[in-house]
Amino acid sequence: MDLLNKKILVTGSHGFLGSHFIDGLLKKGVKKEDIFTPSAKDFDLRVKENCEKVVKGQNLIIHLAAVVGGIGANREHPGSFFYDNLMMGVQLIEAARLAKVEKFVAIGTICAYPKFTPVPFKEEDLWNGYPEETNAPYGLAKKMLLVQAQAYRQEYGFNAIYLLPVNLYGPRDNFDPKNSHVIPALINKINDAKKKGRSYIEAWGTGKATREFLYVEDAVQGIILASEKYDKPEPVNLGAGMEISIKNLLELICRLMDFKGEIRWDTSKPDGQPRRMLDTSRAEKEFGFKARTNFESGLLKTIEWYIQNKSKS
Repeated sequence: MDLLNKKILVTGSHGFLGSHFIDGLLKKGVKKEDIFTPSAKDFDLRVKENCEKVVKGQNLIIHLAAVVGGIGANREHPGSFFYDNLMMGVQLIEAARLAKVEKFVAIGTICAYPKFTPVPFKEEDLWNGYPEETNAPYGLAKKMLLVQAQAYRQEYGFNAIYLLPVNLYGPRDNFDPKNSHVIPALINKINDAKKKGRSYIEAWGTGKATREFLYVEDAVQGIILASEKYDKPEPVNLGAGMEISIKNLLELICRLMDFKGEIRWDTSKPDGQPRRMLDTSRAEKEFGFKARTNFESGLLKTIEWYIQNKSKS
C-alpha cells in the first residue's frame, strides 16, 4: 500500500505513540489534511456510532488508541482496562469492515503473551498459556483483536493485520506517577529524590524481572513498514531484540541522571512477568523492520525531554 494520497485514520493520535506516529507520516510525505486524528473527548470509541462516524471515507486505519498503564494501574482497574480496550477495538474493526476500509492495522500488546513464554517470545507461542495475572485483562482484550482480524480475513476477506510491540519509551511518554510505565516511572522517582535531597529511592519488586524496550520512533517505522508491506493473518512482534533486568535498568538510569543514592526494593510489590524479550525475525523477514536506536542514547533523549518539559511541574 502506497500511503501517499490515502485517507488515514489514526486513533490514539494524541497519545505518546500516536503523536510520534503522526510525525512519522508527515515525514514520509503524507499530507496533513489526509490524516484524521479524532480525540477521545470528541469521539468516545466505546460508543458504536462514533466508530461508524470516524471510519467513513478512510482507506487505512491505524488503531493505536488504548487505555494503558503500569502494573499498579492494571491491578487497580482490571475491569475498565478489559472493557474499554475490547469495545474500542471490536467495534472499530466491525465499523471499518462495513465501511469497506482497505486496510486495518491493529496494535496489540506484549501483555497478550503467556506468563511463562520461552525467551525469546515467538509469535507461535501466543496461545500457549494464560497471561501474567496483573495485566491479563488488558492483554486478553487486545488479543481478541487478533482473533477478530483473522476471523474477518477468513470470512469477509478483510485486510486486517496485528502487530505486537514490546514496551515503548521515548520523549513525550506518560510520566504521571499513578499510571506510567517502568522507564518514565523510574526517571520521575530519581528526579524527585534529587529535588528533595533524598539519599535513596524505593523500587517495586525484586529487580530480577527482565524487560525489552523499543524506542518510540523505531516503533513508528515498524508500523509504517507493516502498513505498506504486510498483508498476512499471522501476528508480528515489533521489538529491539534486547533484554535487561529491572535492577540493571534502574542502575543505568541512576548513572545517566547522576543519582548516587541507595536503591531500596519493596519485595511486597509484584515483579510482573518474569522475563520479556521478543523474537523479532518475522518483522525483519516480512517487511524489513529492524530497530536502529541504541538503548542508552534513547534513554538519554527521554531523560533530556523530561528534564526540559516535566521535571519542574
